[in-house]
Amino acid sequence: MSKEAGLLRPSKNAEVLLGRVKKFVTDVVIPNERVYEQQLNSASTRFKSSMKVTIRWSIPPIMEEMKEKAKKEGLWNLFLPESEYGANLTNLDYAFLCEEMGRSLIAPEVFNCGAPDTGNMEVLVRYGTKEQKDQWLVPLLEGKIRSCFAMTEPAVASSDATNISTSIQRDGDHYIINGRKWWTSGAGDPRCKIAILMGKSKSDGPIHQRQSMILVPMDAPGVKVLRPLDVFGYDDAPHGHCEVLFENVKVPASNMLLGEGRGFEIAQGRLGPGRIHHCMRCLGMAERGLEAMIQRVKSRTAFGKPIANQGTIREAIALSRLEIDQARLLTLRAAHMMDTIGNKNAKAEIAMIKVVAPNVCLKVLDRAIQAHGGAGVSGDFPVARFWAQARTLRLADGPDEVHLAQIARIELEKSTRSKL
Repeated sequence: MSKEAGLLRPSKNAEVLLGRVKKFVTDVVIPNERVYEQQLNSASTRFKSSMKVTIRWSIPPIMEEMKEKAKKEGLWNLFLPESEYGANLTNLDYAFLCEEMGRSLIAPEVFNCGAPDTGNMEVLVRYGTKEQKDQWLVPLLEGKIRSCFAMTEPAVASSDATNISTSIQRDGDHYIINGRKWWTSGAGDPRCKIAILMGKSKSDGPIHQRQSMILVPMDAPGVKVLRPLDVFGYDDAPHGHCEVLFENVKVPASNMLLGEGRGFEIAQGRLGPGRIHHCMRCLGMAERGLEAMIQRVKSRTAFGKPIANQGTIREAIALSRLEIDQARLLTLRAAHMMDTIGNKNAKAEIAMIKVVAPNVCLKVLDRAIQAHGGAGVSGDFPVARFWAQARTLRLADGPDEVHLAQIARIELEKSTRSKL
């Protein structure tokens, strides 16, 4: 690991960008978090659904102002490794930048590096036709529209994607789509114009060749955004996580991605980089949580001495630093392996970080909440909201249990091979 650790550094280009991103997040994004929330709360609009739910659902002007500023400074579309559309960064390079973006929940969008758009843009770059790229990728890269990813279904255990049952049926030069999705992140955003949907296009044949991915315009007849779902009481407006009904939705056959039955192939290409991004953003949240904890305990006194001098608090600070740095090294190692031996060969490391990073983040944030006392569970500090966000990542892009099973299977296979 010592030889490898020396390689886990950003390139010179990325190092320069890292300094600029860090400065932008610190000087521009974090100071405007309160402004963003105030504008969001002051523009309550009616959510467009059959349920007539009143909810905050408009775009705070400060977000567009920050996006324009980031774009002018060249801090735009920094993901997409080895692509003409990106910043010519490797997965390892981008990991460092992604951690800085993770320090604020609104920062990724500022740089046009927010999920699920990044994953969807990567799908279009890798698997889209020229026509699909012209129609959807270009406006996504320009930040003119946003997108969503429709995979999880309320009726089945979607962690096993072979259970996905939304039907995609060929009808001449079109496909007809029927099904119900939920946790469709981004579907509530008024700028969301396109969904990448995973559904079943074949009822027989090899089990991992029955699902397909297809592009579905959100304004297509039959697409109904039913309701936004709360996450521990947070609505995550104006982005949102929605339940969406697809009822006899008709789209051109040319909207199929890569070909029928190749949904799993696309999913594996999409999820590897996405997991790296989630994990590095987790570490950004953890770092900010640790900073908040330290600031809080240095400013408060209890039982006759500063809280920072209490032994249990010092232990919490020390353990947090140990765990964050360990998780970072493991995540950077996975990113480096993706760059050097490919996503498929780095599948064990990707699975490991997907378990480790969110769990470390949750531990650190829980300590930060405890150190803040009652203030820690309020909206006056970011740690409670960070905790809610991080907790979802033990489920998103595959639950811990699925990744642990994969890691164990790989270890057992290695043990078997070593005995031959």
